[in-house]
Amino acid sequence: MSLLYDDGQLAIGTESRRVLEARVDFAALLPLLEQQGAYHEAWWETAQEQGWCGIAIPEEHGGLGLGLVELGIVAHQIGRSVAGAAFLTSSFGAARAILDYGNDALKTEWLPRLASGKVIGAVAFAEGQAFIPAQSQLAYTDGKLTGSKPAVSGGAHAQVAVVIASEAGTPVLVVAALDGVGRRLVDTFDNTRTAADLAFDATPAIEIARGRAALDAAVHILALQTVVTAHEQTGGAEALMEKARDYALTRRAFGQLIGAFQSVKHRIAELYALVELARAGALHAATREGHDDFVRAAAAARIQATESYDTAARDTVQVHGGIGVTWESGLHLHMRRARTLANEQGNVLFWEDVLVDQLEGATA
Repeated sequence: MSLLYDDGQLAIGTESRRVLEARVDFAALLPLLEQQGAYHEAWWETAQEQGWCGIAIPEEHGGLGLGLVELGIVAHQIGRSVAGAAFLTSSFGAARAILDYGNDALKTEWLPRLASGKVIGAVAFAEGQAFIPAQSQLAYTDGKLTGSKPAVSGGAHAQVAVVIASEAGTPVLVVAALDGVGRRLVDTFDNTRTAADLAFDATPAIEIARGRAALDAAVHILALQTVVTAHEQTGGAEALMEKARDYALTRRAFGQLIGAFQSVKHRIAELYALVELARAGALHAATREGHDDFVRAAAAARIQATESYDTAARDTVQVHGGIGVTWESGLHLHMRRARTLANEQGNVLFWEDVLVDQLEGATA
């Protein structure tokens, strides 16, 4: 398998980077960190205009009919700019759940609107420490949901959600329109993710999977989302590595550039290696969609990308010294995004468990 992009994919990356650099205003991003429920609206309008919402949705459902690789390329550039909200990833997860497991009526109702960006989707699985609860506290009875889902990423603005619930002790995967669903905004480390608690009160929902099949489908949906997130994390890590390099080539201390000091140059070189390994892992996972080892590749990519972004956020602040912790430097935008993405769609501990289970299964 090649870890290089073809000409068309390179063009997608170049154009999406150009558009984001022209339209993402650093000054506009800073206030969003402290505003619950607010997101970068100019970014979402750009995503709709550019067709990014439907990149990996088939053409017959209003999308562009491309794949996870191309969606990852755009997510990489979004990670570089620290733009956006959770919507590109969450809507993709909801769309793929409906596409892979839903009936024709669900596909007709939701996929074209998700592909255009006119509707925002969410994936609501986690409860407490369980990212995919085998016994959900959210009840599904007679086709209706009653209960709540905490801190749903993108939940403040989503109009449809794919949800794990429980019916008489059996896990059920359902699709629910969120009209009339109660929402309580959650104050988080990165408020641009617009997290909210969702409160369901006899909310109509349509079942798409049940029992073991529902849990397997949930893992698959999270794996698809986490590959997109891994690309976003890698993009952020790459941008930070470049910021550290550029600063080391301009800042002087003790009469010379700080990049001349081994402690600085070695740290930046190690960041470069981490970023390239994470990039390769994310691309590899994207190319394995549809293969038996996809979930295993997605778990490995997620672990690599999380380590890469977290390390880059920490080390870049260190290279910048005191200025790195100021509001004006903007490095905290990446720091907050790195920590937030590390927990969306399951944290490293969750994906390490998934990876071990996958490896044990392959060995058996």
